[in-house]
Amino acid sequence: MTLAPHDLPAGLHVFERGWLSANNILFIGDDSTLLVDSGYCTHAPQTLALVEGMLGGRTLDTLVNTHLHSDHCGGNAALQARYPALQTLIPPGQAQQVARWDAAALTYLPTGQSCPRYTFDGTLQPGTAIRFGAAEWQIHAAAGHDPHSVIFFNPESRVLISADALWENGFGVVFPELEGADAFEEVSATLDLIESLDPKIVIPGHGRLFAFGPDIMARARQRLDSFVASPPRHARHAVKVLLKFKLLEVQRQPMDSFTRWAAATPYFEQIRARFFEETALAPWLEALCEELCAAGVARKEGTHILNA
Repeated sequence: MTLAPHDLPAGLHVFERGWLSANNILFIGDDSTLLVDSGYCTHAPQTLALVEGMLGGRTLDTLVNTHLHSDHCGGNAALQARYPALQTLIPPGQAQQVARWDAAALTYLPTGQSCPRYTFDGTLQPGTAIRFGAAEWQIHAAAGHDPHSVIFFNPESRVLISADALWENGFGVVFPELEGADAFEEVSATLDLIESLDPKIVIPGHGRLFAFGPDIMARARQRLDSFVASPPRHARHAVKVLLKFKLLEVQRQPMDSFTRWAAATPYFEQIRARFFEETALAPWLEALCEELCAAGVARKEGTHILNA
């Protein structure tokens, strides 16, 4: 099924951003404007330009975050500075950590990612609805990738804003599993929820819009089954995702500096100690970088490692 702009509700605009920044969804209604997710902080100027260009002189009234990973809320501070009256709504699970700005509990320090401090004005309560543009959107809890994530569904258009709970070819890293929680069952429950909603179109946190169907769900469940069968496989995948994320940010860095950054970033040692304790940290990180290069998503140039 090929999707066209008329398949989306009027006033809904999607900025597909790639993988360092999450997709942004802008709603322009007669009386109000609203943005879902704000991307990574290094892309904040581009986020502002995209929003301003589409608003055409109007102000941005509301910002909502599906969850508080840095690639989804890293542009919050820049948007709040640009639009002083902006109302920001976040999922309730980490509201206290945001209020006191606990960068460790919010995972920004442990993962070695940046996120300028932002504020919020209210929370998004699962089981309620929120107006995006001219329509009401249901708020659903979507634990798994992030225990506090929410997704949004409009029953009339059957459009789902899935964040990282469902992509065209799977879903995001299940971070609670890396920290010792049993979260694969939560991923399965969220997939069950999405299947029960039976969306027509899915706007994912990363990647292009896609039509929902049995093939989408089959790929997601197959991916989940493979991780359940081998948690170390999921952990190795997660580490490579975090390394690739850093490469997307820096683009090019001396290899020794890159591996020193990873060695000093607590999340990597936490994962190594939990799943790969038989391998020392430095050779483990070097082997993972080699795997990224072998997969064609990174490359070496002399003493440097580059994003590819």
